[in-house]
Amino acid sequence: MKYLLFLCLTPCVVFSQIRSKDDEIKKYVSEVNSDSLQSYIKKLVSFNTRHTLSATDDQNKGIGAARNWVLGKFKDYAKNSGGRMEVYLQQQDIQPDGKRVDQVFNLGNPIAFLKGTDSNDKRIFMISGHLDSRVTDVMNRTSFAPGANDDGSGVSAVIEAARVLSKSSFPASVIFVAFSGEEQSLLGSKMLAEKAKKENWQIEAVLNNDMIGNTKSGETNETNDRVLRVFSEGLPYMELDKKAMSIRNLGLENDGDSRQLARYIEEVAEKYVKIDIKLIYRNDRFLRGGDHSSFVNQGFPAVRLTEYYENYDQQHQDVRIENGKQYGDLPEFVDYNYLKKNVAANIAVLASLAKSPSKPEKVEIEVKELTNSTTLHWEKPKAGKLAGYYVLVRETESPIWQKRIFTKDLSLKIPLSKDNYIFAVQSVNETGNLSIPVIPAIAR
Repeated sequence: MKYLLFLCLTPCVVFSQIRSKDDEIKKYVSEVNSDSLQSYIKKLVSFNTRHTLSATDDQNKGIGAARNWVLGKFKDYAKNSGGRMEVYLQQQDIQPDGKRVDQVFNLGNPIAFLKGTDSNDKRIFMISGHLDSRVTDVMNRTSFAPGANDDGSGVSAVIEAARVLSKSSFPASVIFVAFSGEEQSLLGSKMLAEKAKKENWQIEAVLNNDMIGNTKSGETNETNDRVLRVFSEGLPYMELDKKAMSIRNLGLENDGDSRQLARYIEEVAEKYVKIDIKLIYRNDRFLRGGDHSSFVNQGFPAVRLTEYYENYDQQHQDVRIENGKQYGDLPEFVDYNYLKKNVAANIAVLASLAKSPSKPEKVEIEVKELTNSTTLHWEKPKAGKLAGYYVLVRETESPIWQKRIFTKDLSLKIPLSKDNYIFAVQSVNETGNLSIPVIPAIAR
């Protein structure tokens, strides 16, 4: 691993920056194929509609045919995994709710679970998109609802990630899932998030891709094929009433687990892919929601990845030509080169997370004396091959980590005041793969 020296505060404290890339991850990124992505979306559009309440017993049309096709793709790629990829359909019969469900129907999430090679490593990382599509009327289950971008683009990312990463041998596990029921109030993601919570799954990251293939703004015709937005919550939805006082006292309003994941995505994605990650410091778009919220609500770190512009002429529209303008979520409005970059960013992040050591344990900050220096200590991670640790540093007003200090020790004294800076610790292995940072608790 190479380091770039910025400033030496003392003989033993050196700010550094990771410059090297993992060759294996570079290879995975290079394997993402725009033609494959286009073929997936073309096939998804061919089912006419993927509305959650559409047919489940038709072999060629409707949500049932679509989910069976996704399962088939997962099974094909599972052949590359040496028996470690389990493919199944999570199902549940849903009763009418008087809102967006007016009949009993079978809800199904196609899932591929790539098990990690280290039986002691219980971490799970997830990539998701939603399979269902809709037109203007959210209850219309028969009209042509191509859903090429919303969310064929996200599902294509999930399928392509399964194809590329099926050959990997990561110590941690990766889940690939295409949720149903997103447009009917996040039903599929709620079903899986509740199962994960009940069974104590150790989910450390959910990358939810919802509309990642459009580059043009409908109102202004401006184009942006360079930026991918990542939405993340700051204050934790789960048990905020119990955590609020500590968050306020420590000034950690901008440091929830999902926010740490978002910063991680920015660093890793921009290292491996020519893309600008735009961190949006809110859980989702203004007054709106997506499948990652089901996991956030259960206490799991989760973010939404979305194109820079949404085009409302194509999103949630009946397919039609009106006043000479084409409306509808059709495949010709997807920019497949932009989509390719966004999928590659997902794969780089997933691979980096799944290859990394687990997070350091019991990270704490000493407070028994008032000093203008800061002492942190921690314990070794539970899993993974370790090269050392980074202590991350940023000024309180900075939205992102500004500097890092490498050490092989389990403690570090830094000549920076706790009043002026925020700190975190992360594990790193020999190929530069980083764990998600951990904010220190107060040492007692």
